[in-house]
Amino acid sequence: MKDKPKTPVAPPHVFVFLEIFACEGGIQSYVKDVLDAYQQAVSVSNSSQFPQADVYLLRDPVDCDNPFDPRKHRDAPNVFRFHYCQSNWAWLGRLRLAWALLVRCVRDRPDWLVCGHIKLAPLTEFLGRWLDIPYTVMTYGKEVWQPLPPRDRRSLRHAKSIWTIGRYSRDRACESNHLDPDKFEMLPCAVDGEVFSPAPKPQHLLDRYNLHGSRVLMTVARLWSGDIYKGVDVTIRALPKILEVCPDVKYLVIGRGDDKPRLENLARELGIGDRVVFAGFVPTEELPDHYRAADAYIMPSQEGFGIVYLEAMATGIPVLSGDSDGSADPLQDGRLGWQVPHRDPEAVAQACIEILKGGDRRCDGEWLRQETLATFSSQVLAKRLREILPQS
Repeated sequence: MKDKPKTPVAPPHVFVFLEIFACEGGIQSYVKDVLDAYQQAVSVSNSSQFPQADVYLLRDPVDCDNPFDPRKHRDAPNVFRFHYCQSNWAWLGRLRLAWALLVRCVRDRPDWLVCGHIKLAPLTEFLGRWLDIPYTVMTYGKEVWQPLPPRDRRSLRHAKSIWTIGRYSRDRACESNHLDPDKFEMLPCAVDGEVFSPAPKPQHLLDRYNLHGSRVLMTVARLWSGDIYKGVDVTIRALPKILEVCPDVKYLVIGRGDDKPRLENLARELGIGDRVVFAGFVPTEELPDHYRAADAYIMPSQEGFGIVYLEAMATGIPVLSGDSDGSADPLQDGRLGWQVPHRDPEAVAQACIEILKGGDRRCDGEWLRQETLATFSSQVLAKRLREILPQS
């Protein structure tokens, strides 16, 4: 008599996200790093601690380029089962997601639910509390910095744990929504030191942007008129003072958005239009070379964390950030870079001049890279995930 085939064991961990692969953004990049860390955790533990996980996606279409899905990429390890709920009608997509999660949780009772965005937290809370399944909510930055609607706040309060990228986001969320800071677990961003690594300035970019003979300040940011906190305008206002001391400086701005005309006009009004280079959108795979073209990364902003600082420092480039935001974590409270008041052109100018003069240890590219990867490598992220995600 033949043995009956074994029924596949349902993965004990369930992740649910808005979207990861259909668009580019800081949250999407971070979530990909978390999924990669989960894969590393599976590899290290030989799947005994972290078996296969279910991942539900609200907005990513079935045909999205998902490098973690073994059905789409031969090289992808069999770690995740992806479920795509996207629809041309938003309400139908939400209904599909809710039904799929309901069926999964009622039928198999997973060990843990990980909610990937506050917008999905009420659904996760309903399933978790009704079926007595513990759940975690992932938070990133601005989406939890202001007082939330009562149902979202309740979802955070009832969560078993809240993952966040750094101390600043934790403190802002707690202050605005009266949350218990002890419920938060730090799961910081990571940088791939093999992708972002030092190398000579790429000649093709010096040619493309006419940067030969120039020292280059650089920012990577969205140029949106409703979201000017990245500080590109502040850096432009700082340039005239910088040029008085360092006349060979140019400012390379990478990014696109509807605020570009205002920024271009500002540079022209200050008489430095020829010193500001707007590169527009740059594909992700070209970013490492753009960092290598820079002499300093300048972004006096208000960040939840700021993975761009990690990318710059892993490339060996000194950095400048704001002094009252989440950048304190990647800059290690100023030990690895300059922190200045984020809307103060005078302070930005003075710090940029110090960076360009050199002599400070924070300008030592090899040391910057070493210290950054010691705390924020993908291997460190995987280790941290193993520590905070419950064992099955």
